[in-house]
Amino acid sequence: MASVDLARATIDDLYKEKGKAELIGGRIVRFMAHGRAPSIVSFRIASSLDAHAQRTGKGEAHPDGLGYHIPEIASGRESFEPDASYYDGPLPANPMRFIYGPPTFATEVRSENDYGEAAEVEMADKRADYFAAGTLAIWDVDPVAKTIAVYRNGQAHQPSAVFAAGDTADAEPAVPGWRLPVDALFAGL
Repeated sequence: MASVDLARATIDDLYKEKGKAELIGGRIVRFMAHGRAPSIVSFRIASSLDAHAQRTGKGEAHPDGLGYHIPEIASGRESFEPDASYYDGPLPANPMRFIYGPPTFATEVRSENDYGEAAEVEMADKRADYFAAGTLAIWDVDPVAKTIAVYRNGQAHQPSAVFAAGDTADAEPAVPGWRLPVDALFAGL
């Protein structure tokens, strides 16, 4: 039986991809679109981050769809496409291209298929990749439980806090001074 060598995908191949995808281990990994609740939550986070960035004149907020190109890390990952993010670093010379470097703060909003033991492992692995790349804080947002687990200090498997109804969530030290009431995030869902 003959073996077929598949060409290793590059960041240039990722640029040609239609839809949400990331470059991991030389492969383009595609992701399904969000449902209604995760989409609303992602939008609200990005909108709040954008208002904060505009108010402080520091950093940029980004909705779902922005690619971050990183130097390949041990897992083989070379890119991220968070559901909402904040970036405070050098911008690309060509504004039509991905940002080179990790998001300062990344948000992953759970979709319908992001529950169960296998999903938990995948999500922890992705958080470990974010930290290996240099991200300072990560939110794991659960629209079903209506909670936000924040991970900091490279701790991909243990949240430093879990915010629920009545709480006000933060993303320190990644987004200094930014706060988002949990009740406002999940209102109407």
